[in-house]
Amino acid sequence: MYVAVKGGEAAIEKAHRLLADRRRGDRSVPALSLEQVAGQLSLAVDRVMAEGSLYDPDLAAMAVRQSRGDLIEAIFLIRAYRTTLPRFGATRPVETAAMRIERRVSATYKDIPGGQLLGPTFDYTHRLIDPDMAGDHPVAPGALREMAGDAAYPRVTDILNDEGLIEPDVASDVEPGDLTRDPTGFPAGRDLRLQALARGDEGFLLSLGYSTQRGYGRTHPFVGEVRIGLVDLEIDLPELGFAVNIGAIRVTECQMVSQFKGGGENGPRFTRGYGLVFGQSERKAMAMSLVDRALRADEFDENRVAPAQDEEFVLSHCDNVEATGFVEHLKLPHYVDFQAELDLLRMLRREHAAKTTAETDRQEAAE
Repeated sequence: MYVAVKGGEAAIEKAHRLLADRRRGDRSVPALSLEQVAGQLSLAVDRVMAEGSLYDPDLAAMAVRQSRGDLIEAIFLIRAYRTTLPRFGATRPVETAAMRIERRVSATYKDIPGGQLLGPTFDYTHRLIDPDMAGDHPVAPGALREMAGDAAYPRVTDILNDEGLIEPDVASDVEPGDLTRDPTGFPAGRDLRLQALARGDEGFLLSLGYSTQRGYGRTHPFVGEVRIGLVDLEIDLPELGFAVNIGAIRVTECQMVSQFKGGGENGPRFTRGYGLVFGQSERKAMAMSLVDRALRADEFDENRVAPAQDEEFVLSHCDNVEATGFVEHLKLPHYVDFQAELDLLRMLRREHAAKTTAETDRQEAAE
């Protein structure tokens, strides 16, 4: 806090008022409602939920509006709020094979059981500014009906697994760790790595994922499948003796099919990279799955030679809230530290000048 700034707390209070004024913007323009933010800036809201580790579209929309669109600040707000919430228990593992599909594409097979479903995507747009965005042009009624409903859509990786062509997706009976409650140690299990990546900064993971494709990590993947849709959450209630459905959330899942490894009794098989995030965030899920596979280098006796394969490097730097704190704390007063550095520099310069003068005198005397 800038306690030494002239005005002290009064100046800070005025800074808050100025922030609120700038947040509101032009008073002749209607204020943004939370419904508008959640409905029309939904991908920003989804990112805030994913990296804030809290699924609540309305709360995330509120954070986006409060932060003036600064998504990392919004994520910070959500994380801070999350620490105040009680924890009642854990749900059963989500069954993504039963997802109610909104979008589903595969780069490995042209024809997959259930077919490909493009859904809402920028993939086939021309990346040209649409002049219609300057106005309000609602979509005609009935135009938003592309959804798979409750039909079952087997995962592409399950097709490969049936032929023994990919490492099996084995469920673990070990209770996963929780990096929000316990400090992360190294080496970390895959459960903690996936948690950290799911909360990690999208841009950071995107860069690391891109680096693996350029040769820094030996990852040469195919998108087995990207799917977006609603999954049910179930929680076991001991007093009832069975699981109860407590609601549904929208998630994005990506399964990467990577280069094959192995031998022995199973023979060579493809390996996996996995990503699962809140909301519609397929870029994040794809980047996450690339980095997940790179971080599994030790499992496949691969040399760790690239940043994306370095577990401590990735997990220690992927959290944008932590990174923001370390970078932005440099704005806070460091007067004492700087004066110490300044005094040291001045002393070193005096010593340097004295040595230079003495050397010059010796040379002149020698001449």
